[in-house]
Amino acid sequence: MWLENEGRKRMYYYIRTIKTKMLVIVILFLFWASCGKDANLAQPNGITPGDYTYKISVGSMRREYVVHVPTLYNEDHPSAVVIMFHGGGGTAQDAITETGWNKKADRGGFLAVFPEGSRQDPDNPASFSNNPQTWNDGSNRPTVGAVRREIDDVRFVSALIDDLIARFNVDERRIYATGFSNGASMTFRVGRELSGRLAAIAPTAGSDWLEKRPIGRPISLLYMTGTADPLNPIDGGEIFIGQTSYGIKPPVQQTIQKWVQMLSCPADSSVIYNSDGVIGMAYSPCMEGSEVVFYTIDGMGHWWPGWIPPDSYPSWLMNIFGNPSDKIQGTDVIWEFFQMHHKK
Repeated sequence: MWLENEGRKRMYYYIRTIKTKMLVIVILFLFWASCGKDANLAQPNGITPGDYTYKISVGSMRREYVVHVPTLYNEDHPSAVVIMFHGGGGTAQDAITETGWNKKADRGGFLAVFPEGSRQDPDNPASFSNNPQTWNDGSNRPTVGAVRREIDDVRFVSALIDDLIARFNVDERRIYATGFSNGASMTFRVGRELSGRLAAIAPTAGSDWLEKRPIGRPISLLYMTGTADPLNPIDGGEIFIGQTSYGIKPPVQQTIQKWVQMLSCPADSSVIYNSDGVIGMAYSPCMEGSEVVFYTIDGMGHWWPGWIPPDSYPSWLMNIFGNPSDKIQGTDVIWEFFQMHHKK
């Protein structure tokens, strides 16, 4: 009898132990599952939302770019890509702050990419005044560092796209480029020389310096600029920062007409937007479904449309750039435009 009672006690003990362990396992599983949903929403490959810096070798140079992975990124679904080129003297972080493409990416579910230009001293941080990062925009302007150093930025952008495709599930029909100032001119350049890899471009406040290099395939263009931009004068002219000349820019309308002719667009435009001093004109339809869209923002200086600098922004730069404007949000307009265009 004693042995029988002792056996029952041991059996009850083992059953309780097994039940307790199973309960702990269930609780831990539910906890892990709930944490996974919060921390890695739609992240089957373990890439969490946020900013990532990547380095690649381009010839003898090490180049960098930042990728903002959106909240809704899903490795199982190809993502569109927006490449944003910062202005001359700027950085990827400047472009993130001033354009808000990272926030737009979170809402739109695409990858926002911010390449870094090259600088004279790569071992020291970029500085607008002392170690500026620039792009070789094809302008032949010796005062632009990347132009003077003959940096192959087109090769860098092509390698960047290859690296992106290797790291992420990229929709290669929906890779777009945009940029500001010197970065806008770089956007024009890749729109011509890498048109086979891009679906549309949207340069802002910069010039298309290239004349002899024909566009490879029809690619849609959206262009934005302020009517009071001292560094991208709407009527053209020589550009100075202090006593240094940064070249003679053509009238903005001349640049637009160059693309209208290249894409075989109608000679006459139609008004697609007219509000609060902002006018949008479209030349459409053009070759193979492409189009040219042109926005002017009345009274705006050399700024990304929609960004208002904080009070701490250097006054000497404000004096150079003129007045900002939030009459229209450039990032919103550009993304809406991009969504209407993809490679066939």
